[in-house]
Amino acid sequence: MTMKVSDVREYFKSELAAERFTTDKTGAKTIEMLGASFIADEESIFGKPAPKYIQAELDWYESQSTNINDIHGDEKEPPQAWQYSANDAGEINSNYGHIVYSDKYFNQFNKAFAELWRNPDSRRAQMVYNRPSIWVEFNENGKSDFICTNAQTFYIRDNKLHMVSQMRSNDVVFGYKNDYAWAQYLMDKFVTEWNNAANEFNVSTTVPDPIQTITKGDLIWQVMNLHVYDRHFNLVD
Repeated sequence: MTMKVSDVREYFKSELAAERFTTDKTGAKTIEMLGASFIADEESIFGKPAPKYIQAELDWYESQSTNINDIHGDEKEPPQAWQYSANDAGEINSNYGHIVYSDKYFNQFNKAFAELWRNPDSRRAQMVYNRPSIWVEFNENGKSDFICTNAQTFYIRDNKLHMVSQMRSNDVVFGYKNDYAWAQYLMDKFVTEWNNAANEFNVSTTVPDPIQTITKGDLIWQVMNLHVYDRHFNLVD
């Protein structure tokens, strides 16, 4: 891996300068990077993160609610992007906590954790977000929510936890910042739970090879279509 966020930033600047645009379904101009792969070493590519909103979204993911009206409760309306995705009742598919924690989707976070606990060299510690049924679920009852994340996979190498986050589609300005925060949150949670379990196991048992504690490593970002909408060209420029 050689590309970093700074390289991605320069790519979009050069594409804007050359006026290499595509047009999306709404008629808006976009700049695209197809098959992007880089180390997510910064929390933002363009613009600044919104910590208060990010925390609200993380709390909503932890709640596993699939209704966007629960993001802020009675405090204020949910963001327009979520309103666009939801049906009239506010229901969506993309509560990521529901996808990785719930029994409905096989409690994938715990299964990925258990897989690496059994075999730290494993390549199977994956959480799958998108699924074949999304073709009939994305627009059910008026939704417009074709899940943007395909999968995330944990790896332990040299006592470091790495994650590869694979996206179907990712908006550089809003999408990346919030999805980056979720990925980092999951990595932090994994490391904390691993180290707590390792310390407890090593204290309670006598084994020749104790479980090693880990630290957080790299977040590798892979996106089928990474894009900037024309309303954000000023941030690129």
